[in-house]
Amino acid sequence: MSDRSLDISLTVNGERVSERVDARKTLVDFLRDDLLLTGSHVGCEHGVCGACTVRVNGEVVRGCLMLAVQCDGATVETIEGLSDSGEVADLQKAFEERNALQCGYCTPGMLATAQELLKGAQDKKQVPSRDEIREHISGNYCRCTGYHAIVDAVEAVAKARAGGKA
Repeated sequence: MSDRSLDISLTVNGERVSERVDARKTLVDFLRDDLLLTGSHVGCEHGVCGACTVRVNGEVVRGCLMLAVQCDGATVETIEGLSDSGEVADLQKAFEERNALQCGYCTPGMLATAQELLKGAQDKKQVPSRDEIREHISGNYCRCTGYHAIVDAVEAVAKARAGGKA
């Protein structure tokens, strides 16, 4: 009989973490259950809804499709880290002001995904169109808002970051 647990060491929201985890434990379950970082949610468990979205080594990934052991040596950023650092503060404010969050279940994944788009656009000195925003967030389901308010919020932040009017 073999032990199916492995030791991993990674950086989560700027802090070094070393844990022993079951080889089959998903990243989102590890973050929620072991590290008590409950901002990322477990939705469909098939990578479709986006509720479990986090960043691994700077790339947005679905935490339900990645195993915790795959993150050995990696840098993981959750919504808690993005929020605490202030990186998404303007997005959070815009979501609140434009009623782009209601139940809040999709919001952490939506914010991480929107930030990915806006950072890429900023690097290229571009403002994404409403269609580009819709396309980029299309992998994140929201059952409450109908997306119009979310697109409004992301567009406002994109324009503000580019120096235009929100």
